[in-house]
Amino acid sequence: MESLVYSFLAGISTVLGALVVMFLGMPGRNFLSGMLGFAGGVMLAIALFDLMPEALEHGSMASVLIGFLLGAGIMYALDMLIPHAHVSNNQQLDSGYETSSQDPEMNKKILRVGYLIFLGISLHNLPEGLAIGAGLEASPELGLYIAVAIGLHNIPEGIALAGPLRAGGLSVANVLFLTLIAGLMAPVGAALGMIFFNISSVFIAGGLAFAAGAMVYIVNDELIPQSHRLNNHVAIGGLILGLLVVFILTG
Repeated sequence: MESLVYSFLAGISTVLGALVVMFLGMPGRNFLSGMLGFAGGVMLAIALFDLMPEALEHGSMASVLIGFLLGAGIMYALDMLIPHAHVSNNQQLDSGYETSSQDPEMNKKILRVGYLIFLGISLHNLPEGLAIGAGLEASPELGLYIAVAIGLHNIPEGIALAGPLRAGGLSVANVLFLTLIAGLMAPVGAALGMIFFNISSVFIAGGLAFAAGAMVYIVNDELIPQSHRLNNHVAIGGLILGLLVVFILTG
């Protein structure tokens, strides 16, 4: 049950990102760079220093390696099949948030981009929910750390999703509804994980390693590149701070 609650809270962080865009406009580049870097540091530290050792305690080296590669591989496959836009590529960071234009055809094109982002984020949230469930199988503290890290990562995702949906002409209510649906895919992933983890302890080891592989992929494919595009030095500072925070909390 805890995994559903934690994954729900982490998932609805996409709504927080949407609320930021709706009522405050697009946040500054330095703020986003620091947040992305910090989330990357937290996720990387949890994956390498907590998830992988815990996975080895529950299973063999072979199961851990297979789980890790499977986690990274599935995230790669999702990126190839349904790529989703990143907040660092959003031109509204420089121009400020704007509502829909007077050109209906342009609005339709922007809205199509928004729907594609919605689909991509929704599918990416499934393995993230599984990661939270895997962490909880090891310890309540690890599950909580993973949920917080994924929640931090999902706030910029919500910003990236809300911008084009709102600019394409959707109402505030519909934008918030779609970001909520995308976020709720995380508890769906957690529920699927609960089914597998109850079958055998081998799935627990594989699930922990799977979560580590997925998180390492997200950090290297999304968080670090995005944060550096926004501001190199702030990104590095955020990454170091994230690593140190996890070291202090788990030390």
